[in-house]
Formats: sequence, structure tokens, C-alpha cells
Amino acid sequence: MSTTLIEVRRAKANDAASVAGTHDEAWRNAYRGIIPGSELEKLISRRGPVWWESAIRKGSRVSLLVFGDRVAGYANYGRNRARSLHYDGEVYELYLRPEFQGLGFGRRLFTAARRDLGQSGLKSLVVWALSDNEPAVEFYRALGGRAIARSSEKFGTRVLDKVAFGWQG
Repeated sequence: MSTTLIEVRRAKANDAASVAGTHDEAWRNAYRGIIPGSELEKLISRRGPVWWESAIRKGSRVSLLVFGDRVAGYANYGRNRARSLHYDGEVYELYLRPEFQGLGFGRRLFTAARRDLGQSGLKSLVVWALSDNEPAVEFYRALGGRAIARSSEKFGTRVLDKVAFGWQG
């Protein structure tokens, strides 16, 4: 019998290449057909290992879900950036590699990020998702998020609707 360790831990600078690979796979899977192809490629290429290493070294909160010796997903989070929304914290990104989706790992990663924010005094939380990203919208609803705001974001010539989900402390 073999046992595979599954853990959520804070990212270290030497995790940057694994986080970049996870970001690449997860974004291609999540946004293909939603964000125009050339725009999606630009967004992915900006977030290579050097970008992630710099973000981690500068203190960005990046937690990893590690399955065995492989980074299966990551969450990037901190203070809420939208001043018009009266929530303390924000999960900026939460992504899993496609083969790790639907197994409860996203919930585990979200819970860890929320706990970390709460321990820093950031009790309420907001997350933005593109409305056309139905798996993400359903995921945040299933976690108890309440739709609290709408906005839009431009990707090249395409304007996409996005929704904010909120959780009170």
C-alpha cells in the first residue's frame, strides 16, 4: 500500500517554475473559448517563473496544494483591492491543474486561504470570477459565496462580465 501526501503550504521562491506551469495549464483550461486566444497567450506569458519568483520573494501570499511531489494548484490572496466593496480580504486567484479539479482540492485550498486571511484579521472575503467561467461561478456558489457586485473587464476587443462573490467573517 502506498500513501500520497496532500498538503497545503506557503509557496517558496524555488516553487516558481511549478506555480508558473500550474498557472499555464489551469488558465488554458479555464479560459479557452472565453478570453480571445491572443489575449489569453499574453496573460499567460506574463506570468512565467521569473514573475512568480519575484512575487513570492516580495511577500505575496501564494499557497500551494501539493499532491505527492507535484503542485496541483495555487491560491494567491491578500487585502481586498476594490475599495467600493466593504470586505477585508480577497482571493485574487485560485486555480487547479485540470486533472485535480472536481476532487475537493479547490475547496481545501480555498479554506486554507480563508483561514490564513482570517488569522491576519481579514475576516470577510471577496472573489471575482468571469461570468462565462461557469465552473468557477458554480464553485464559489457551492462554497457559500453570495453574488455581491458585477463589473466588466476588457480583453483585447472583447468585454467580459465578471461577478464578485462575498463571504462575511
